[in-house]
Amino acid sequence: MILKPLFRLPQKMNLRFVKYFKLCLALSIVAIVGTAVLLSTIGLNFGIDFKGGTLMQIETPGAADAGQLRTALSRLGLGEIQLQNFGQPNDFLIRFPEQAGGPDAQRTAADKVLGVLPAGSKELRREQVGSTVSKELINSAIWALVFTNLVIFAYVWFRFEWQFALGAIVSMIHDVFFTMGVFALFRLDFDLTIVAALLTILGYSINDTVVIYDRIRENLRRYKRMPLGDLLDLSVNETMSRTIMTVGTVFMALLALYFFGGEVIRGFTFAMLFGVLVGTYSSVFIAAPFLILIGVKRDWSGAEKAKPAPRSGARAPRPPAAAPALAEPDEDDEEEDGNVAVVDGVAKPAAQVEAAKAALASVNMRKSPQRTPPGRGKGQSKSRGGRSKKRG
Repeated sequence: MILKPLFRLPQKMNLRFVKYFKLCLALSIVAIVGTAVLLSTIGLNFGIDFKGGTLMQIETPGAADAGQLRTALSRLGLGEIQLQNFGQPNDFLIRFPEQAGGPDAQRTAADKVLGVLPAGSKELRREQVGSTVSKELINSAIWALVFTNLVIFAYVWFRFEWQFALGAIVSMIHDVFFTMGVFALFRLDFDLTIVAALLTILGYSINDTVVIYDRIRENLRRYKRMPLGDLLDLSVNETMSRTIMTVGTVFMALLALYFFGGEVIRGFTFAMLFGVLVGTYSSVFIAAPFLILIGVKRDWSGAEKAKPAPRSGARAPRPPAAAPALAEPDEDDEEEDGNVAVVDGVAKPAAQVEAAKAALASVNMRKSPQRTPPGRGKGQSKSRGGRSKKRG
C-alpha cells in the first residue's frame, strides 16, 4: 500500500509579495534603528567568553531558593554576580567578574562562592577567562562576521550582478541586526556559541536568497517584457514550495534541540530558531523586491538588444528609398532638342538616352516568357519533323 502525503503544497501560487515591500521595508528599518539604539544604550549581555571572569555550574542537594542564594552571594564583595537556574530546579549557573590578583584571586573567589552554598552542593563545571583573551575573542568575532559578509558579497556579485549582491548583503545585515536586537532586548547571554549561530544564520539566509535569485535570472531571460514586479512575484511563488519545505524541516529539528538538547546549547538553538524565520522573511520580502529600488539588467540572453520602440506621438522613421528601377521613359515626358533630350524634367544627351532605350529593350526581351508556337495543341508533342505521334 502506497502511503499518501498528509498534505500537498500547491505547485502554482499567486501571492503578491512585492505589494507589501514598502511596508516590510519600513518595519525592517524601524527594527534596525531600534536595535542600534539598544546596542548603544543597554548593550549585549556578554558572557564569560567576552567579558572575562569565572563561570560555575552548581548542583544543590535539593530545590534551592534563587533569591536567597543571590542575596548570600552579593555579600561576598566579588562584584556583580549573576545567578540563574540551569534547567533543573537544583541546577544553577553562577558568574562573577575577574578579580584583581590573577588566577590565584579567581580561585579564592570561587572557594568563597562554594562556601556560601547549601551543604552537599556539587561543582559540575568551572570556566575561567581572562580579560585579555575576552577582548581578543570580541575582535575575532567581529572580523569573522565582517569577512563572511564580504566573501558572500563577492560570490553573489561574481555569480549574478552587483544589484543582486547588494540585495543579498542588505538582507544578511538585516538578519544579524534582528537577532542581536532580540538578545539585547531580552538580556540573553551573548557568547561564542551565539556568534557561531549568527554565522550559520548567514549561510542559511544566503542559500535561500541565491535560490530565489537564480529563478529570477531564469525568468528575466524568459519574460523580457513582463513588468519587473510581476516577474519577482512569479519567481518567489515558483520557489515557495521549496522554501516552505526547507524551513519546516529545519525548524522542527531546531525545536527538538531547543527542548531536549539541554541548557548548554539552548542559546544557540534559540538564535537559530529566530534566525531561520528572519532569514526566510528577508529573502522573500527584502532581498527579492529590493531589486526594484536599484534596478536590474533585463537582457540575460547574450543576444543583441532589441531596438527601442518609438515613443507615442513620434513619427516613425521613413523606410529607405528604393533604388531607381530601369523603366522606359514616357514619350510625353521626353523632349529632344538636337543633341539634348529632356527626360522627367532632367536634360540628358540624346545619345545616352538612345543607349538606355536599347539596353532596356534587350532586358525586356530576355525577361519576356516564351510563347508556344502556333498550331500546336494540347495533345501534340515535339518530334523531329514537327509532327505528333498518336497513341494507340
